[in-house]
Amino acid sequence: MAQILALIFIFNLHFTSVVLAAGDVKNGENLFKKCISCHGADGMGKKSQNAPMIAGQYDWYVVSQVMAIKNKVRDNANTKKMYPFVKGLSQSEIEDLAAYITQLPVKK
Repeated sequence: MAQILALIFIFNLHFTSVVLAAGDVKNGENLFKKCISCHGADGMGKKSQNAPMIAGQYDWYVVSQVMAIKNKVRDNANTKKMYPFVKGLSQSEIEDLAAYITQLPVKK
């Protein structure tokens, strides 16, 4: 089973990195509003929510992780909180969200 999940993850990673086009940042900003309560308005994460920094992540990485959560390949206590927000997203909406997250500046 673990091998199958790894293959699905690798396929998603490869497929999304090859097919990924520039998403619509403005739509991604609107979609990101649902992420703010855990990841913060700046995408720097919130320790109280056990939510990591996502600002500045590569678009392909954001897409692959959201797809893994949506498809329940990543399934743990934290991703269970995200699932209701990502389960209905289309591929283009995920790409839009990734386009917005990618351009968020990383604060040190």
